[in-house]
Amino acid sequence: MKAIAGKRGRHIPLSVYGFLFVLPSLAGCMIFVIVPFADALRRSFVNGITGNFVGLFYYREIFANQSFLAALMNTGRFIAYCVPLLIVSALFLALLLTKSVYGRGSLRASFLLPMAIPVASVALLWQMLFHHSGLMNGLLLSLGIAPIDWMRTNWALGCLIISYIWKNIGYDMVLFIAGLGGISPALYEAASVDGAGAARQFFTITLPCLLPTLFTVTVLSLLNAFKAYREAYLVAGNYPHGSIYLLQHTLNNWFTALDIEKLSAAAIVTALIILVLVALLNAGWKMDAELQ
Repeated sequence: MKAIAGKRGRHIPLSVYGFLFVLPSLAGCMIFVIVPFADALRRSFVNGITGNFVGLFYYREIFANQSFLAALMNTGRFIAYCVPLLIVSALFLALLLTKSVYGRGSLRASFLLPMAIPVASVALLWQMLFHHSGLMNGLLLSLGIAPIDWMRTNWALGCLIISYIWKNIGYDMVLFIAGLGGISPALYEAASVDGAGAARQFFTITLPCLLPTLFTVTVLSLLNAFKAYREAYLVAGNYPHGSIYLLQHTLNNWFTALDIEKLSAAAIVTALIILVLVALLNAGWKMDAELQ
């Protein structure tokens, strides 16, 4: 094993240096993530007053709770809509901005700007657009159309999806552009010589070569979908319209009510759902890679 000469001629293995470099991040992860998660796991099986072990009692409680089930369904619906839309939109923009398009650099920067805007500012912008007296209803009135209560009807889910895509599309686009930059132009030249059109080149060259990037983008988009609660909470509060009442609303309301045991059980279930989804994605990508 390679080593670096330290003071007084002592040789320190590179692995020690590597461990020292990651130690601050490892310590932060242990203190702020692993230990609290382990405590939440413990609390989900223990009565908070008596300290007695109650088994799966709180898990049965949350799955019998209609509010939790509705929030779970809404979160699943939101993810099913917004993640595919985000990935397709980001990939389309990445393909477009890797071509010789006028103002390509400015366009790339403009799509990245939402990442630099604080969440509170995004919520304020959202209110300006979709408030009952906001810009969208002003535009409808100018066209002779009756205003819509965007945040108190089923339109609220569409507004949240638009906000999520607008906020995250630039980040995913950059990842796709990096992935496209790693594909050899010689592959496209050879395909063109063989008479392959743009569509065939996309499905036989671009998409297979982008699979590792696509997996990363999908996982990050999935995780970011669970953060869309921030905008919904800042705009509509603890109890928004039913279509955008998400899992995090339920968790926040139980935290406010100091119902820590149910909150812990719901947090563990949410973590398991994310873990299963990521594991399924990973298995699917590995299977696809083996078939190719």
